[in-house]
Amino acid sequence: MTTGGLAYTYAVARTAAGLQRTVEGLVGVVNAPVHLVSGTHGGDIVAAVSAVPAEDFDETALPRHLENLEWLEALARSHHGVVEAISACTTVVPLRLATVYLDDDRVRNMLDDGLEVFVDRLSRLTGYVEWGVKLYIDAPPDPPPAPSPGPDLGPGRAYLRRRRADRDAQQDALRVAGRGAELIEAAALSHAVDRVRHRPQEGELAIEPGVNVLNDAYLVPLDHGEAFRADVLRSATALPGLRVVVTGPWAPYSFAAPGLPEEATP
Repeated sequence: MTTGGLAYTYAVARTAAGLQRTVEGLVGVVNAPVHLVSGTHGGDIVAAVSAVPAEDFDETALPRHLENLEWLEALARSHHGVVEAISACTTVVPLRLATVYLDDDRVRNMLDDGLEVFVDRLSRLTGYVEWGVKLYIDAPPDPPPAPSPGPDLGPGRAYLRRRRADRDAQQDALRVAGRGAELIEAAALSHAVDRVRHRPQEGELAIEPGVNVLNDAYLVPLDHGEAFRADVLRSATALPGLRVVVTGPWAPYSFAAPGLPEEATP
């Protein structure tokens, strides 16, 4: 039970043998112990919760903290660790990062209000995991030196020629990437039952070299995981300048939200 703090809620899960044992000793955000909260209207669903200090997670402090990338990264690691530990023994509906309620009673109300939706979502996700697929255009090699101006090629024409060559190279790379995306999609959907498209990563989120042009999540049956990974990695190997990255399996973060009740903050 949360005492003296707010109720940080990681996920809703189906009750299962071994779930209570998994949660015992599990720590989450701010190293707080995780516990399970049940609704009052029955159903075999519970929420994974831990207490967090109001001074860091109330409606005034939380937006400010979320702008601190170091703080946000630590929060995400703790959140993900709890969700993955629970998903190892039962089906979960991961909740959005920094989903906070006033107390455990508010969490119970959330479970009661969303009982039918949660039961339906858990049923749809049982037996499936999420795999991530990213496609990158590898950074091209350094271009050859610009042509020296001469009698037939002044500085202006040399500059325009270089710009035209750079533009043509970029367009060629995008055409190849488009074909690669088609091949990847065909391979992935031969196994997956659903897909969510995320925005390509750029700026501080782009930790891999190259340009991220595809950032998809697929919902894949548990027993298709290795075949999915192998087929997707193989799908675009014949195309030059592309790199495919497959990550997972994960709890189905990208497929949890549709139809869920609105998360609450204090």
